[in-house]
Amino acid sequence: MKTGLLLIDIQKDYFPGGRMELVKPLDAARKAYELLQCFREHDQKHVHIQHVAIKPDATFFIRGTDGCDIHDSVAHFEGEPLVIKHYPNSFRETNLLELLKNWNSERVIITGMMTHMCVDATARAASDFGFQVIVAEDACATRDLKYGDTVIPAEQVHKAFLAALKSYGQVMTTDDVIAHLAAEQVK
Repeated sequence: MKTGLLLIDIQKDYFPGGRMELVKPLDAARKAYELLQCFREHDQKHVHIQHVAIKPDATFFIRGTDGCDIHDSVAHFEGEPLVIKHYPNSFRETNLLELLKNWNSERVIITGMMTHMCVDATARAASDFGFQVIVAEDACATRDLKYGDTVIPAEQVHKAFLAALKSYGQVMTTDDVIAHLAAEQVK
């Protein structure tokens, strides 16, 4: 089955010292890198997705700042596709759908940041567009959220959104995704 790997918003502002630091972004980026390397080594289709803020009051992912750049852990190589987006849904007002259709992709594997925002919005949209969806749970990261006086820890936010995304596709670890892809190649 033709599969495209999506690396969503793995950008410097989400890492230590960035303007919107997440919980354990380095751990998630290492897992995303494992998938990226697997796709590179097997000459499989993958795309980096970069959020660039367009709201005048944006506090992170500001065009021209280092924080907007793709993080070195999953460095974007010259010649690899890069989709620039301005909204949580990576398909909205971008060429992502066209790119995936040109690749004849039937399935997407989703990695990235933030689980509760852009990963969620993109996974749901991908399912709506008819793609089989796999979310690599350990290759995604998020942050603590606040609702009223309650702080919801990032781990609970992450797990709650992944639980909901099981209605739109599969949720599995990076190791399981790689094993699944390898098993398909043997067939």
